[in-house]
Amino acid sequence: MRNHDSEPVLSVQNLQVSFTTDDGVVRAVDGVSFDVYAGETVCIVGESGSGKSVMAGSILRLNNSSTATTTGKILLGGVDVLSADESVVRGLRGSEVAMIFQDPMSALNPYYTVGDQIAEAYLVHHPEVSKKDARQVVLQMMIKVGIPSPEKRIDEYPHQFSGGMRQRIVIAIALINSPRLLIADEPTTALDVTVQAQILDLMMDLQKEFGMTILLITHDLGVVAEVAQDVIVMYAGRIVEQSDVEAIFHAPTHPYAWGLLGSVSSYGASKRGDLFTISGSPPSLISLPEGCAFHPRCVHSLGSGSRCQSEKPVLRPVGNNGSRSACHLADEVLVSIGTGTGAR
Repeated sequence: MRNHDSEPVLSVQNLQVSFTTDDGVVRAVDGVSFDVYAGETVCIVGESGSGKSVMAGSILRLNNSSTATTTGKILLGGVDVLSADESVVRGLRGSEVAMIFQDPMSALNPYYTVGDQIAEAYLVHHPEVSKKDARQVVLQMMIKVGIPSPEKRIDEYPHQFSGGMRQRIVIAIALINSPRLLIADEPTTALDVTVQAQILDLMMDLQKEFGMTILLITHDLGVVAEVAQDVIVMYAGRIVEQSDVEAIFHAPTHPYAWGLLGSVSSYGASKRGDLFTISGSPPSLISLPEGCAFHPRCVHSLGSGSRCQSEKPVLRPVGNNGSRSACHLADEVLVSIGTGTGAR
């Protein structure tokens, strides 16, 4: 992790999000804290159910349902999103922070043209602008995101676009007001490999043009290696490792991060060509194990009666490269074992 002199664009402090269900309380996010600084691309990785999307939704205050309880602080542009009036949060959405969701088809309204949907996002924050002038702004944004023949396609509907083109429309909606922070929640999951690369290249080009900060949620470590400066690894609603991208690939300090790297062919293949896997399944967020939530799947756990089973590890500095790890063994064993394939 690098040192920063400026104030963070986003500061998440002890965020906790839980949902009340018939089966019990789901602790989706449990004490997450991190900062994101101007111009950075920070990637959040972890298995499905680790709390990534819930955490991201909380930044825009999208989890305030009758069943959700959210505590902590989320400071965005000096405003605590969790305690601010709804009118203030509405003003921040789109102008200060915007979000790209996983499925572009479900993010777009099938009853309205793509031009009307992009224009709506713009006019919410620029009510003084006429629809005619807004249309010209929309056309320019469609050109920026690489939509061919925008003068024609501005009046077409979402179903008339391919998956990659729909994602470009969603990106246009997110960027039409030049937000400082862009949250991208698995933006390339539903796309083929070629289109994935095109969308990522587009996001990076637009980041440079608009001077944006990007918080990217992904399960693809290849994407992380390509675009990230800092990486946050989540497991069972908590951050288990946080470091810069070089450290996460060459000197990870948490067994879960080792396991994730072991599932990637370039990092985890054995001499026989087999990939390493993490045994077991992610725990239920209704009934987490005592101590470290990862210990039932961890090959380095100290066993019955150990700190791993009785004491929840705190996220703390490890080594001399600025990394933080939530593992009891990070200093004592893991650093000395090796370089990121310890899950083997």
